[in-house]
Amino acid sequence: MRFTVRAPASSANLGPGFDALGLALDLWNEILVDTDGPPGAVALEGPDAHLLDGRENLSLTAMRRLAEDHGRELPPFALTARTVVPVARGLGSSAAALAAGLVAADRLLGLGLPPVELFALAWRMEGHGDNVGAALYGGAVLAVPGVHEAVRLCACDDLGLVAVLFVPRVTGATWAARAALPALVPHPDAAFNVAAAAGLALGLRSGDRILIAAGMRDRLHEPYRARLFPHLEPLANAARHAGALGACLSGAGPSVLALAPPETAPAVADAYWATARQFGLVGEVVTLGPAARGAHVVEVTDSTGDGIPVSNRTAPLLHR
Repeated sequence: MRFTVRAPASSANLGPGFDALGLALDLWNEILVDTDGPPGAVALEGPDAHLLDGRENLSLTAMRRLAEDHGRELPPFALTARTVVPVARGLGSSAAALAAGLVAADRLLGLGLPPVELFALAWRMEGHGDNVGAALYGGAVLAVPGVHEAVRLCACDDLGLVAVLFVPRVTGATWAARAALPALVPHPDAAFNVAAAAGLALGLRSGDRILIAAGMRDRLHEPYRARLFPHLEPLANAARHAGALGACLSGAGPSVLALAPPETAPAVADAYWATARQFGLVGEVVTLGPAARGAHVVEVTDSTGDGIPVSNRTAPLLHR
């Protein structure tokens, strides 16, 4: 049996929703599982494959963890990981790998687990539920401690907004971004973030662009991480002035994400480029629609070689 699992990129926080809000993006990692292939063989593909060589394969880790938790053993298989989501750029590549591995193991073992069980395990493995929730459920999600299932705010395919991202060539490290945060924050900043995050969540749920624009402001982590990423504020301000509703650091960075109406996306991209040139910043601009669907099996081929397509592929709106 051969099958492919796809899992989307995601942007966490969206400004004030630290470790709580996530948005799935229409850029996909894939893993190909082949029970007829060389047992234990692992192949890495994609532009950032060299960054993953010699490191823990999170899809395999997730597959083994799910099997262990259910007292099962995985059958022998070969795995090919096609990593398209940029690695260590704040776009949820590790969460996509975890989500894909959990869905693959569930399929391989025939468990038929509901998403809530996969999400609970993914949260424990990742340490927070924003990226993995978006990768498993699609759309915009809210991860609330004590609530076992991700709160799906919207599929986001009807918001009428796209994500315009500046993805620097240089990588970032989540541990470094977290180390930059203080142990304590001023009470007014915490109060500001409570209001902003609540407004942003409601705006995503209702499609209210005023709430989304007002909500994509942060005082909890971005001011401190801006010391690591001095391009953050100039790029975010340029995006807003070019017509984006809001802009923020994507996850732990260094990528910057702006939510914008599709008609203003080219102007936001141009503003990114102009600002990046001023700072000597090298990278790429990618415009992506939200991904309404989370990790899923794409195609299954049985032992006779007959293919059974189970979903359609999608592609980014713009990649320049």
